[in-house]
Amino acid sequence: MIDQQMSLRGGAAGLPVRPRTGRFLVLAVVFVCAACGLVYELELVALASYLIGDSVTQASVVLSVMVFAMGIGSLLAKRLRGRAAVGFGLLEAALALIGGTSALVLYASFAWLGESRFALVGFSLAIGVLIGAEIPLLMTLIQRVDRQDAGGAVADLFAADYVGALVGGLAFPFLLLPVMGQLTGALVTGAVNAAAGGALVLWVFRRDLDRRSRWVLITVNVTVIALLATATVLVDDFERAARRAVYGEGVRVAVQTGVQEVVLTGAGRDSLDLYLDGRLRVSSRDEHRYHEALVHPAMAGRHARVLILGGGDGLAAREVLRYPDVESVVVVELDPAVTRLARTDPALSGLNAHVYDDPRLTAVTGDAFTWLRAPHGRYDVVVSDLPDPGITASTKLYSAEFYGLVVGALEPGGRLVVHAGPLGSRPATFWTVEASMRAGGLSTRPYSVEGRLDGFAAGPDRSRDATTSPRDWGFVLAGRDPVGRLRLDPGSPGLRSLGDRELLAAGRSAERVRQREPLPSTLVHPRYWEEP
Repeated sequence: MIDQQMSLRGGAAGLPVRPRTGRFLVLAVVFVCAACGLVYELELVALASYLIGDSVTQASVVLSVMVFAMGIGSLLAKRLRGRAAVGFGLLEAALALIGGTSALVLYASFAWLGESRFALVGFSLAIGVLIGAEIPLLMTLIQRVDRQDAGGAVADLFAADYVGALVGGLAFPFLLLPVMGQLTGALVTGAVNAAAGGALVLWVFRRDLDRRSRWVLITVNVTVIALLATATVLVDDFERAARRAVYGEGVRVAVQTGVQEVVLTGAGRDSLDLYLDGRLRVSSRDEHRYHEALVHPAMAGRHARVLILGGGDGLAAREVLRYPDVESVVVVELDPAVTRLARTDPALSGLNAHVYDDPRLTAVTGDAFTWLRAPHGRYDVVVSDLPDPGITASTKLYSAEFYGLVVGALEPGGRLVVHAGPLGSRPATFWTVEASMRAGGLSTRPYSVEGRLDGFAAGPDRSRDATTSPRDWGFVLAGRDPVGRLRLDPGSPGLRSLGDRELLAAGRSAERVRQREPLPSTLVHPRYWEEP
């Protein structure tokens, strides 16, 4: 009879809410905390993939370390079950601060220290421990509110937890990332996390707190939210300072697109650098050498119709359109922001000779693999100017299946040229590309040239060098039929740095270091990785 009266007044434990209301509030906080926890995980994976590369490896590191740490957190939570309310309140404040600032600190360590792997593992471990400690404490709290059987309580908690994870997982790519960006999104998530955990304890379980515990929780939560709010206000200044640390003082354009981060540095044609996801893709100091070596060997022969895969900067198209007998050029670029910059940025459009104003050129936005699967006619020349193999997002574009699609797009006697990564520093990757092309039905002819950047600061890889630093570019020329020796077209325009003699030497130097019988890379068995 006494228990029934206590239940009517607010619950068997004397809480300020009815059991059903208290149970709903606890499950609502479980939902919010689960959503926030998954956002922290996805933030770490996304930022680590951008900063370090190889998204498969980074996702594996984050998730495996975090799941391991969750087990540790569950064991450590046993010590807090006697004071579950105050323990949960402090735990959520710590999780909000660490998870909310994780992306900020990870980017800072990359920008100023040049290394973010240790920070990545540290945050994965800390966040995992705190997330793992949540469920045991919440189990104690929900039974404190409504003394249901343990099996029912566990089912309710995990249902709310999984639904919250679903919402957090969808909110990250479709809301937080495009609207707020990685840094602000993590900070706002942390503030929501702290507010939800603090509100639950300070309202529903306030009678479990003594005066000192109550003021400690209030002070800690207010401090955490204030720190996260201050960081949110200052995040733009932080990003600008970090970019200057990574790219130098000359950053003119920094855009986070739906595909990648695009950064342009330098104001003139002689000092222009284009970075995609932190990797230098174009430097005006030696891009002519790269693009001449990429394009012109493939133009030896019929070249009326040309297809360029990637190359949204317009520089490969510039070399192609130097041939007056080229009738049409199609550029298939995944990121429309790159082609937009190539059209509108004065320095970049000047460097590509305003090729997007040429009526012979058609720009298409799309994934090269998907685009090739649809019929678009046949081409005399296909130029593959794509990100380096080994970057996980581009692995399928260096697979045997991809080259099989290219074969279907080539005219009889047509040629394909592929940028296959640096032969000198990543030989296994280069020869895997060549083997994949042969597996796709192509006859190949590899070659390698060297570029040179005066005073080049390598940026994100932190290999800064005040002296002259060489760059090594490897290419593979291929065709449905044997391609013969490397040569330039007799009608080729005058080139700045490439001639028939040097081209033959480039082919001989590649053959001297050929790796015998490497296995091809396929969609179901990718064989590229980041070589040291």
